[in-house]
Amino acid sequence: MIVLFQVKIKINNLKTTLIKKANLLFLSLTLFSTNSCEPYKIKRFGLSYGAFIMNNGIKFKIHAPSSDFVYLVIFDNMKDKKGNEYLMRKIKNGDWEYFLPDAKDGTLYGYRLEGPQNDKDIIIADPYSKATVTQNSWRHIAKSIAINRKFDWEDDTWIKKDPRDLIIYEAHLRDLTRHETSLAKSKGSYLGLIEKNQNGGIKHLKDLGINAIQFLPLWDYANFEIPFKKEVEGFYNDWNPYERNHWGYMPTFFTAPESYYASDWTDIPRQWNGGDGKAVYEMKTMVKTLHKEGISVILDVVINHVSNYDYHPLKYIDKSLYFKLDSNNNYLSQCCGNLLNTDNEKVRQYIIESLKYWMTDYHIDGFRFDQCHLLSKETAIIIKNELKSINPNIIIYGEAWDEREKEFSSIDWGSFNAKFRDALRGNLHNINEKGFLFGQYRSGETLEDICSIIMGSSFGPKSIYKSPSHSINFLEVHDNYSFSDYLRLSLGVISKDEKFEEPFLPLQKESQLSKINKLAALILLTSQGIPIIHQGQEWAHSQVISASKVSDLNIGKIDGNPYNKDNETNWVNWNHKNINQDLVNYYINLIEIRKSIPIFRHAGEKDFKFQGLSKFAIGYTINENLAVYVNSAPMNEVSTYLPEGNWTILADKDYADVNGLGITSGKIIIPPTSGLILKRNN
Repeated sequence: MIVLFQVKIKINNLKTTLIKKANLLFLSLTLFSTNSCEPYKIKRFGLSYGAFIMNNGIKFKIHAPSSDFVYLVIFDNMKDKKGNEYLMRKIKNGDWEYFLPDAKDGTLYGYRLEGPQNDKDIIIADPYSKATVTQNSWRHIAKSIAINRKFDWEDDTWIKKDPRDLIIYEAHLRDLTRHETSLAKSKGSYLGLIEKNQNGGIKHLKDLGINAIQFLPLWDYANFEIPFKKEVEGFYNDWNPYERNHWGYMPTFFTAPESYYASDWTDIPRQWNGGDGKAVYEMKTMVKTLHKEGISVILDVVINHVSNYDYHPLKYIDKSLYFKLDSNNNYLSQCCGNLLNTDNEKVRQYIIESLKYWMTDYHIDGFRFDQCHLLSKETAIIIKNELKSINPNIIIYGEAWDEREKEFSSIDWGSFNAKFRDALRGNLHNINEKGFLFGQYRSGETLEDICSIIMGSSFGPKSIYKSPSHSINFLEVHDNYSFSDYLRLSLGVISKDEKFEEPFLPLQKESQLSKINKLAALILLTSQGIPIIHQGQEWAHSQVISASKVSDLNIGKIDGNPYNKDNETNWVNWNHKNINQDLVNYYINLIEIRKSIPIFRHAGEKDFKFQGLSKFAIGYTINENLAVYVNSAPMNEVSTYLPEGNWTILADKDYADVNGLGITSGKIIIPPTSGLILKRNN
């Protein structure tokens, strides 16, 4: 029998006083988790720059400190290459202004600048655009729309939740309803997500029971790539035959919603999206509807870089002011973008004002920061303080890679807990180095590491976070192979080079693949911290490259990086959910158990008592009223004795039910690759 920190071999003879304390804590946490406070009164946040519609015209304002002349350009329609120009007036601190009388909502505009940092032949859009029209081309040519901000929010406000109560669903907006099986009429759109009488979309979110959704980027981004294997203006694309950036990590306009998801979208090359500015109204309608269902809205935001190729206005205003440059005055870049100088005062202003704008104009509840490890600690602190000054309950977390999770936690940022994923699954890039779920450990890891992640990686010698509320626990997100594809590869069920005619690999109920899926779900949804579930994870989805018009030699193989595929590789086929409904039901019921029992979200270090059962099996109680047992050994069962009394089984290897699957006491057996959740009967 293995003894860990605070492990107690004998957990019998429970004292009545401890039970009373547990019940009091349970009650207090239940009260704490209710939304009994008055709702926030959201006040609009005014941007420093952009187009401001007034009763008798529009005021335009832009920051261009190195320019000699700045012209406001007004277009008659979105396809115009030129427009009427008005010389703007330079005021203080490098700002320029112009008031255009009688201009109205819907005015199309841009700027032309002349100066040492400018190209006088290029008309740029407004970096503070509230709405845009964009051309379907790799340069992402854009015009700005001056748009009225009026919207009837009724009594909507931010959803106030303790972060520990969040159960997050990560999704790509278009993927959720684009496939024909969604039955949505407005497929792949803001409005399509919230349509009634469909298979997917908001109906699935409600059925699953999650209370927050994290969308992949929704602010305007460059979704068209350089033409494949054609040299264009010094660029040569030999890596992306799809010529698309589907996920949205090449951002352009930080204050404009992506019009590709609006009802006035098109994917025809060289055509224009967003001509009517519908994205603004439709995205707000989506947020308001999700809020009515108690679902918080979290935006995945990219603030460290912009697209490498687009006519991003900051590049043509003054790249030396806004960007990180090398000694030859060239952009410093990483993966898919030119790096912004996020420590620069004007860049910080741009970032923070855009985030506040989403909070106040779109009622966004939180942000997931892409690659936040690229931010300095100083900038991260400023962002956190500024956002919390508007909404103290704003949700803030990101990707604090390069082992910066502990540093970000020290300043009250949450982050994706890579240790949770890797200790359970194994090495992200080496399937031969397997983790706990396979009845193995990575080098240097033991059962103690599993105890640590169960407690939110916040207590004991293996702690990472100062609070479990900073630990975003995950088995998969959009990056890399899906969890179940990783399992398939690791178990040898499939190989990387194998091709499949069908885009989905069904589970066999008693297979090892099915057992690991359920055990992993049980650990995810009973651990301290914030669980996040990626779209399709709940039915063990595959990412098989779908046949399309694109000539791709890898069609039929599983894809570990489908960022460029706006097709059935990513679109959710809702018939697949039905094939593995057994696993979906398991997730639904585990989520209900987590939501119904606050101590699964609010436990502290002293509430846990661990019992080592074998090298790959562990049991623990929380406040001696709940018990969880997990056994990842693929061949061997383990047994133990429950603390005295009768216990209701809430979940076993096959089923989960908040109302119970039966009553047990005394000796229990935990089969190979399985778990148990039990609740003491009072």
